[in-house]
Amino acid sequence: MTSPASGAPSAPLIAPSVRRRMACWLYEGTLMFGVVFIAGYLFSALTQTRHALHNRHELQAFIFVVSGIYFAWFWSKGQTLAMKTWHIRVVDRMGRPVPQWRALLRYILSWVWFIPPLLLMAPFGLTGGEISVLMIGWVLVWALLSRFQREGQFWHDIWAGTRLIDARPAPSA
Repeated sequence: MTSPASGAPSAPLIAPSVRRRMACWLYEGTLMFGVVFIAGYLFSALTQTRHALHNRHELQAFIFVVSGIYFAWFWSKGQTLAMKTWHIRVVDRMGRPVPQWRALLRYILSWVWFIPPLLLMAPFGLTGGEISVLMIGWVLVWALLSRFQREGQFWHDIWAGTRLIDARPAPSA
């Protein structure tokens, strides 16, 4: 959090626990179901797609862009709805609000949560169950790697120049 006058942090920039961040991450996934559903419906209505496999790659690209807009917009405001619920805020390294370009960079770099397991699908011809196990395993490994980072941040946040901080309200006296 920053004080309006100086732009300097007024509270310590403490990272939330990995458990809280992962709970927020799961809740975010639940909320994203609605965003993806509406984006997919809008895409199929605008393109008059009648079969699920027609325009599949275009739909994936559209959902990627819509998700990027969603996250960049909310992160530049400080929090998504899930982050508000779990009292987590995204800021830059100095504790200031994140500009939209940095929020977009964070979105692109956050795909490291999914890309490695997805890249293994085609060359090894993995089935749905194998992909699920690989995806869950990778997500757990990636989350636990934050324990090896000095400030406890996820690595994509370090690369993007952002950080997640605890935004719980101060207890009243």
